[in-house]
Amino acid sequence: MRWKRFVASVWYALNGIRLAVCYERNMRIHLVAAIIVIVAAAVFRVSKMEWLVLLITIGIVISLEIVNSAIERTVDLVTDEYRPLAKEAKDLAAGAVLVFAFLSIIIGISIFFPYLHVFFKNSLHFHK
Repeated sequence: MRWKRFVASVWYALNGIRLAVCYERNMRIHLVAAIIVIVAAAVFRVSKMEWLVLLITIGIVISLEIVNSAIERTVDLVTDEYRPLAKEAKDLAAGAVLVFAFLSIIIGISIFFPYLHVFFKNSLHFHK
């Protein structure tokens, strides 16, 4: 019986991810960015530790976007009218995503800059 509940909860969670991908533009943007980062990490053969940092960062950004979407839907469910507190709740959730998205850009730059530096340095020497 526990196994059935576990499987059902996994299906509900996967449906939540599907909803976010299908209906949230920002989620699709984050997924495209994640794919680019994963491909770049594979091409540059980043270290295991860098892989872990990148994957954790991607996971947090995507998770925050899902939580943000859940908060937005919950607020919309509670009221159709404009209410300052409803707007604040949505803005706060969006702000959390934005803070970590900026942090993830800084993390990405700090990881990929040395690889890009070597790549462009070598490609400039190659063309001389």
